[in-house]
Formats: sequence, C-alpha cells, structure tokens
Amino acid sequence: MDIALVATEAPTPEDRAAIIAALTRFNESQVGPSNMRPLALLLRDPRGATLGGLWGRTGYDWMFIELLAVPESLRGRGLGAELMRRAETVAVERGCAGIWLDTFSFQARPFYEKLGYTLFGEIAGYPRGGARYFLHKRLEPLSPPG
Repeated sequence: MDIALVATEAPTPEDRAAIIAALTRFNESQVGPSNMRPLALLLRDPRGATLGGLWGRTGYDWMFIELLAVPESLRGRGLGAELMRRAETVAVERGCAGIWLDTFSFQARPFYEKLGYTLFGEIAGYPRGGARYFLHKRLEPLSPPG
C-alpha cells in the first residue's frame, strides 16, 4: 500500500478524529481506558453570557487544566483562585491523583505556585524571549511502585 504524507493548514474534524482514534487504540492496549471526561467552570454575567472560566479534562487519574481566563475587569476578586479550588474539588471527586497545567512566563506562574503548584518542566525561549512552564499539584500521595 502506498502511503502519502500530506501537510495541510486546513485539516478536517475527520482528520483529527482519525489521529485520535489511532492513538486511543494504542494507549488503551497499553494501560486501559483513559475515562476522559471534560470539565468547564464558567464565569457568567447576569444575562448568562460566558465571560471567562476554566476548561479542562480528567483522564488517566489526573486532571489537565487547558485554559483559565478571568477578564481584566473581574481580576482581584478571587475568582481565579475559586475556579482552581472548584477544579481541585472536582478532581478529588473524580478520583484524580493530581492536576497539571501549563502557563507562559507572561501569564500566571506565581499565581499557580501560590496555590501549591510545583514546576516540573520548562521550555526556555517559547515564545522567543519568554518561557513556557509546566506545573502540577498532587492531590494524593505518590503510590509506591509495584
């Protein structure tokens, strides 16, 4: 069978689904199902419009926080910390061992560290002149091997 490697800037949802399906089959053959579940904690105004919030997912016994945004006009009210506390509560309810996330040097690393998150990785120069940081917080003790 001839296979073509095609680069595209216009992939389809079906392209993404095919890649995910292949990766999921392999991962599940190695460690079982991920039990992936989404999470959205939304900040809404009185009319119901979403202004910001937290977006993440749980899988393989960990929560990943992909997005956290509090509009500048709402900062300083503790909403970011409350979103993180609520995410931690959900993570515990779902049986997660911990939470991980990433942030840029121009974003919120000190905020996360103040909440007990620990740096476990860094990409210097991403973006150029900055850095991308990876942090985690364990919600339960590390299990001994075996």
